[in-house]
Amino acid sequence: MDNKESEIIKDIKALSRKQQRIILKRLLSFAWIFKRQFIIAIGFALVLSVINIIMPRMLQYYMDHYLVHQDTGIQIIVGFAIIYFIGTLIKAAVQFVQNFAFSMGAERTLEKIRSQLFRKLHTLGMDYFDKTPAGSIVSRVTNDTKTLFDFWTLFLTILVALFSMVSAFIAMMSVNTKLAIYTALFVIALYALIWLYRRLSSKIYQRLREYLSQINTKLNESLMGISIIQQFGQQKRMIAEFEHKNNLYFTQRNKMINVNSFLLYPTITLMFTLAEVISLGGFGLESTHTIVAAGVIYAFISYQQNFFNPLSNVMNYMSYFQDGMVAGYRIMKLFDNPITSPKQNEDSTQKIEIGKIEFRHVTFAYVPGEPILRDISFTVEPGQTVALVGHTGSGKSSIINILLRFYEFGQGQILIDDHDIRDYSTQELRDKLGLVIQEPYLFYGNIANNIRMYDDTVSDEQVEQAAQFVDADSFIEKLPGKYHAKVTERGSSFSTGQRQLISFARTIVRNPKVLILDEATANIDPQTEQSITRGLSKMRDDRTTIAIAHRLSTVQDADQILVLSHGRIAERGTHNELLEYGGLYSELYELQSMD
Repeated sequence: MDNKESEIIKDIKALSRKQQRIILKRLLSFAWIFKRQFIIAIGFALVLSVINIIMPRMLQYYMDHYLVHQDTGIQIIVGFAIIYFIGTLIKAAVQFVQNFAFSMGAERTLEKIRSQLFRKLHTLGMDYFDKTPAGSIVSRVTNDTKTLFDFWTLFLTILVALFSMVSAFIAMMSVNTKLAIYTALFVIALYALIWLYRRLSSKIYQRLREYLSQINTKLNESLMGISIIQQFGQQKRMIAEFEHKNNLYFTQRNKMINVNSFLLYPTITLMFTLAEVISLGGFGLESTHTIVAAGVIYAFISYQQNFFNPLSNVMNYMSYFQDGMVAGYRIMKLFDNPITSPKQNEDSTQKIEIGKIEFRHVTFAYVPGEPILRDISFTVEPGQTVALVGHTGSGKSSIINILLRFYEFGQGQILIDDHDIRDYSTQELRDKLGLVIQEPYLFYGNIANNIRMYDDTVSDEQVEQAAQFVDADSFIEKLPGKYHAKVTERGSSFSTGQRQLISFARTIVRNPKVLILDEATANIDPQTEQSITRGLSKMRDDRTTIAIAHRLSTVQDADQILVLSHGRIAERGTHNELLEYGGLYSELYELQSMD
């Protein structure tokens, strides 16, 4: 076991009763929305408990008043059979409505929680996704929410058990008070059993959820990087790591099976058997000095079964209690995560009209106390192009990240059209700031939908015009289906250049005032480089442009070049001015000229 896993296990503690009450209260707040279905289920559970009292009484009466006589007519026998059959049908119908109503309520509750979780994910800041593996997030939204269905079922089972036990105990009291009290004493042993089970299972379940999350993370990592894994022959290592995680999960699962097998159904069965032995022994002693009717014994044993059978179901589902509590805890941790996207004035009607960008003494840090950007100040006039260059880690992408409001900056001010960037709504920023990244992401579907980004307000004509504008139509028109050509996951069937041209069209179809290029010309194949260059040139016309570039030859025509070093602007000027200055930019240019 490595250090990371040791720390995880060390941090895992059994949830306290207070924590469990808080989690349960918050989970029930989701269920309360669909209280109608749950109330129906509870009502029919109560009806079912009454039916379970009546039917054994019917058989007792039949046995003690009719079967003891030889002259019982066939009409009475058939009539009773029909009545009992109708009662059984009614019981089955009641059970169906009870289970259906509760299952619908539980499913709708899970749908609500899953939907709210997905919404929450889209409000979280990029810091959260930087620190949390994708597989772990998927596990929260899928596995943890699915676990809650069995968790809700446990509550129905407990209610049914409560109604059944109370009604069965009352019925047993009406038959034999002393034996009913002896039977009820087993509840004390049951409480001790539940206490012991919770104590043993809590930590095991937390470890199970953590290891399952690690398995999902490893699986997601393997699928996303399968080509790199195969290229570098890392299959054995990845398989070994996955098997290690899987074995850890199996070990904890095995422990849970042992606990469940020992403390759940077998123990309840033993209790019922002991209670049955005591009851039969008690009736046997009574029969030594008085007559005990067979129907009375049957009725009491039936009520005893009704007393213990629901307990068996409860104990079977008790394994889901800790699982559900741990899943609820993990879900609530996600709901309570304070890392949110930077706040904007969403009620603002302010519009970005000309695209002037200004940074005033901006400081930014991903980790508090470790600034990545220090005292950044520059202005981009409307229609100008500013290039950001510098060594890896100098802060180029960080400038883009805070301008696009992926992260909140610290000191300083960012202005757009002389208004604070926070004064614009998020929608206005997304509409007027167009981003083109180095590795464009295409969604499963077709080309048209990837360009319009599933926005039905963007017409087919606008999609085609955008593609023509950036020269993407040159290859789209040759595809089977053209703009309706199928796009596989991540657009893997297209070349890097083709994906980039589609992303250009995706950006330009919204007609942004500000264009942000994050290494947009990197990794372009020679066949489409000319199309890419033409597309970029058209996109930059009459637009404010901020471009990150490693290849300095692509930004020589920029109105201003900012050279970053260790989070500061070390040099600024045009291409020729910086070459004459003979500083860091000149060194970078000479190095690239030698390649």
